Amino acid sequence: MAEAARRAEKSSPTSRSGSEITSPRVLMENLTPAQIVAELDKYVIGQHDAKRAVAIALRNRYRRQLLPEHLRHEVQPKNILMIGPTGVGKTEIARRVAKIVDAPFLKVEATKFTEVGYVGRDVESIVRDLVEIAISMLHGRRLEQVKDEASRIAAQRLADLLLEQFLQKRPSRNGRKHAAGKGAPEDETASERQQLAAQRRLERERKRLLRLLNDHALDEETVEIEIDTDYDFEEYNPLEWAEEFGPDELQSTFRDFLDGLVPRRTLRRRVSVREAKRILTQQEANRLVDFDAVVDEAIERVEEAAVVFLDEIDKTITANGDYGADVSGEGVQRDLLPIVEGSVVMTRYGPVRTDHILFIAAGAFHNSRPSDLIPELQGRFPIRVELNSLSEDDLYRILTEPENALTKQYQALLATEGIDLQFTEDALREMARLASQVNARTEDIGARRLQTIVEKVVEEVSFDAPKYKGQTVLIDRDFVTKRVGEIAADEDLSNFIL
Repeated sequence: MAEAARRAEKSSPTSRSGSEITSPRVLMENLTPAQIVAELDKYVIGQHDAKRAVAIALRNRYRRQLLPEHLRHEVQPKNILMIGPTGVGKTEIARRVAKIVDAPFLKVEATKFTEVGYVGRDVESIVRDLVEIAISMLHGRRLEQVKDEASRIAAQRLADLLLEQFLQKRPSRNGRKHAAGKGAPEDETASERQQLAAQRRLERERKRLLRLLNDHALDEETVEIEIDTDYDFEEYNPLEWAEEFGPDELQSTFRDFLDGLVPRRTLRRRVSVREAKRILTQQEANRLVDFDAVVDEAIERVEEAAVVFLDEIDKTITANGDYGADVSGEGVQRDLLPIVEGSVVMTRYGPVRTDHILFIAAGAFHNSRPSDLIPELQGRFPIRVELNSLSEDDLYRILTEPENALTKQYQALLATEGIDLQFTEDALREMARLASQVNARTEDIGARRLQTIVEKVVEEVSFDAPKYKGQTVLIDRDFVTKRVGEIAADEDLSNFIL
């Protein structure tokens, strides 16, 4: 747990008394399949069949939560297999869907996994990574919830430290000390009054320091604080021999083991008040968070709402069933099978069931067919949708309609340099035509070709941005043709440049 806590501490500033994070079920209550498709339309052009399939799969997860307990566990997720060339929106659909329902999301390349003991990573690391992602998401949000309270407590601690530092520097008055238990009752009463007066002075000074801290008037002053230091695990790793257990998981587990044995060390450092405020706020926020509750909820979210995108599933198919460099291709599929169909994976935080994780697999299937996958894995992806190649009109819409369109991105980027970048209608049409032309003549990489075209078009303006500061730069068809037209027309050049 300590490793996840350390990772989460790096995220922004959650709480035993804080409100619960909105669950995927709550987020899905008001999202019908049509509304999910409408949200996807803001970022992905076309591919209506794929959007509908994903929207229905997500809505069914919400419907499942409303079923009686005995029936809920019987309803399995309808995993989806997306078939289509690269750059048509497969990954973007899966990523946007995970954001819409606020679910833990992981994208992995199927080819990075293989049979245990051969090369690559164990497929169970998919689930372990999902748990880490879910913990990081929840912990960051819980920290955000208690940020104000942590800031207030940190300011009080800092005021106490500054007051202590002030008292240490202040010399005692005439070096006189009052002896307790000696003298007349009148002297004792006077001593008590002096102590009360001193306490009132300290309280006034503390309140003054708090006001100064809140007004950032002391940010450049220095103060000495205690900072926790972690055991330097990198210097000593006696378990290197146990690589077959998975070095990543082993290191984290051993680090947790050391945290239980080696007392946490602290060191005193002098830092600026601004830096001390940040460090103390982070420490207090982490004290306010019930990390065990975060872990429990994260595991529940993984089991009930996680989405895994398995890309390049077609690359695990061995051509003609021959053995060779891809001898482990079928092994990858067989290793993925138990995770996809539902099993229990042991993680550092306890067992995690994969029965209700939604898997979305994707592949171009240029040289193979989905039926070439092993039959058992085919059966675990009952929903199949084909994504179409992008036409010239689709590429034009991609340049103009999405909220994250490339043209809008470049306009915003150059606006930071004081440049008003404008694209004319004929320029956008020409860039779409050139991208479609190069895709048809060379390898079809879909919308990614637009990134190359647009970058080539605005390259000169972007490089010489200071010269154009305060000006309006108009990108028209002639400008596009001058920058890209000749390269696109020359097949040899376009193979290398575009």
